[in-house]
Amino acid sequence: MFKKVYLDNGIPLVMEKVEGVRSVAVGIWVKVGARFEAPGKNGISHFVEHMFFKGTKNRSQKAIAIEIDSLGGDLNAFTSRESTTFYVKLLSDYVEKGVDVLADIFFNSLFKEEDIEKEQEIITEEIMMVEDTPDDYIHDLFYQDIWGLEGLGMPVLGTKETVLSFGREDLLTHIASYYCHDDVVISCAGNIDFDGYLRMFNDKFGAAKSLCPKSKNMSLSTFGTALKVYEKDHSEVHMCIGVKGVKQDSELRYPFLVLNTIFGSGVSSRLFQEVRETRGLVYTIYSFLSSYHDTGVFAVYAGAGRKKYVEVIETVIKEMASLKETITDKEIERAKNQIKGNMLMSLESSSGRMHNIARQEIYYGRYYPPEEIISGIEKVLKSDVAGIIDTFLSTGGKAVTVLGPAKAEELSGIV
Repeated sequence: MFKKVYLDNGIPLVMEKVEGVRSVAVGIWVKVGARFEAPGKNGISHFVEHMFFKGTKNRSQKAIAIEIDSLGGDLNAFTSRESTTFYVKLLSDYVEKGVDVLADIFFNSLFKEEDIEKEQEIITEEIMMVEDTPDDYIHDLFYQDIWGLEGLGMPVLGTKETVLSFGREDLLTHIASYYCHDDVVISCAGNIDFDGYLRMFNDKFGAAKSLCPKSKNMSLSTFGTALKVYEKDHSEVHMCIGVKGVKQDSELRYPFLVLNTIFGSGVSSRLFQEVRETRGLVYTIYSFLSSYHDTGVFAVYAGAGRKKYVEVIETVIKEMASLKETITDKEIERAKNQIKGNMLMSLESSSGRMHNIARQEIYYGRYYPPEEIISGIEKVLKSDVAGIIDTFLSTGGKAVTVLGPAKAEELSGIV
């Protein structure tokens, strides 16, 4: 059962009661991520997220960790390109204590200078770790190539240069600009009591009155198509090949999801079967559909040996080109069943439910029950998928980003 209410200060509180579970997941979602940052402040949303765990007026960093662990809970956070989320998951008996910790770090964090300096070193290490993990780093490079060095093209972690430049005033200015009641969504799911939770969240969050500036730095993103090769001495060549996708609330999201499932999602997909199982060219290959407020991307990731990567790219492009003429009704139905099964299994946990209803509130402003989503998937026809192929895969160029022991001239004429 789902319910949406508003706290006394207007913060939306979305709740879903899940029968048969003892846990509760609570998330505080702030509508700010890397795409809202100025290039010179890239990474500050992620940096602020880290700093919320470094001590408050009431608890030290160690006390926060001990308190949650002693309850058998999980307290964590993550930053994406469009949001920052702080969450706790624990047994329903201890929810009030967990929410008290969440409220404490949200309103009372100290941001000490010595902690900021220490965290700069930690996040610098995190950036270097990503750069040394090519199957992760290729996605940052790909986003940079298709959307440029601002907005969606900027990495969530920022750069070593920007991270080392942050001072306490930068963090406080960022919080004053985005951590306000009109940019926050509170989400909870699991073994909950609607009325009791409304009182609890009103007590902890309902008195906050801060208003954010109405003007947000969300530059519209123009999709760029080009071939970019980043030569590096890795053992494999990593690549992303993609086209423009759809925004999060697009009416085309269901047929695009079906197409993605057929093309590269799972071991039965065309790419996995052709590129890995039939040709033996890769260990990992998959397609992905990422959507945002105003745009999206549909792309393929693969990693291959230096003698095989050209054939992999050729095969992916060939498979894209053949989709419209070869896709079958049987594949459509199989993809629908796969999507429905994956979705329903993801919603069996309180964490999955909490994430789902929060994202629905942020992107749609309403709740889509599983039955309505399933109905939308069921309505997808072969002609709808063919329309996606015509509109997005068959027109315009493709963006190709390659990282590793590769040469641009080896790809001449292929893309």
